[in-house]
Amino acid sequence: MARIKDKLSAVEVRTARYKGKVLKLFDGGGLYLHIKPGGKYWRLKYRFGGKEKLLALGIYPEKGLKDAREGRDDARKLLDQGVDPSARRRATRAISTHAAANTLESVGREWWESVHFHQVKPTHSGRNLRRLELYIFPPLGRRPIAEISPGELLEALRRIEQSGRVDTAHRVRTLCSQVFRYAVATGRAEHDIASDLRDALRSTVTKHHAAIVSPEEIGPLLRAMDGYSGQPATRAALRLAPLLFVRPGELRQAEWKDLDLDAGEWNLTPSKGGEPLVVPLPRQAVEVLRDIEALTGQGRYVFPSAAGRGRPMAENTVNAALRRMDYKDIMTGHGFRAMARTVLVERLDYPAEHVEMQLAHAVRDPLGRAYNRTTYLDQRREMLQAWADYLDGLRDNGPAK
Repeated sequence: MARIKDKLSAVEVRTARYKGKVLKLFDGGGLYLHIKPGGKYWRLKYRFGGKEKLLALGIYPEKGLKDAREGRDDARKLLDQGVDPSARRRATRAISTHAAANTLESVGREWWESVHFHQVKPTHSGRNLRRLELYIFPPLGRRPIAEISPGELLEALRRIEQSGRVDTAHRVRTLCSQVFRYAVATGRAEHDIASDLRDALRSTVTKHHAAIVSPEEIGPLLRAMDGYSGQPATRAALRLAPLLFVRPGELRQAEWKDLDLDAGEWNLTPSKGGEPLVVPLPRQAVEVLRDIEALTGQGRYVFPSAAGRGRPMAENTVNAALRRMDYKDIMTGHGFRAMARTVLVERLDYPAEHVEMQLAHAVRDPLGRAYNRTTYLDQRREMLQAWADYLDGLRDNGPAK
């Protein structure tokens, strides 16, 4: 005799209420409405492998009587095929969860949070995440990373390239390569397909930072900088840039906690993710810092933003000041590094490795090991003081005849 099904009416389901006791309204075929203090729940009771089991089919009214019956009938079809509907649901959920955890976007964000964020400066890591969010996640982010083909990734990169952002396309390809390598390392992809696209994009035009490297031109530049009448923090940054020749981002984000003016040292963490470096401060640099300390010493940054809000000086401030001094396309904030390296090695005969160490470039011993933060400290201290004195001479007297 066939089981009687569809006993309940829509009215019975709608009007049923909890009245101090748990209630079960059976519809047939194992389906019933379980009425509890928290609400009304569809349940399917069935037997599989000799054991009684229970399958949740949804909550009323989100799932109505008709939908609950369809869920029951689908489960019964699986049972007729010898499949446990509860086990099938768990497997489906596991596949869905696995797929969601292995999309390009999920792997990319995981790489960013667990690796990239800790390797570079926050501003740099944030910029790179934004690039992925703008150019890669929208077209490809929901795809399983292992299923993305080189052609699909190239198409996304081509869109960037065709918009005129060739350099950005190369940067995004490099980011994708890092994400795919992370996916390979964590067992979610077989190959870094982005590496195959290295030569598929147009070459970028290398732009060198404008720099003055001739002693005959350095003196007039220093005199123009001394005469600059802008904000005190900007003037101080201009004066320190040639003395210390650190990267512009490192200078503008300098924090007072990292400076020991009595010892004449700056404990610098290079912005390119290199090893920490002790930067000796020549006498002239200490004087500049003591002067600006009276204005900004109570805050976090040596060179705070003119707009306030606890931020460092804006990225383009030094370059903007140089442009106002008519040095556009002649000198940049980054150009002070080229100036120092060229003159110190070619004119003043300092060892290249001492200068490279001061530039926070990777300098290794004969066995390939990176030197630590205090390597050549005494030599670099003497070198920076001699450099500062040399610049004073160029500013005041011009180059030696």
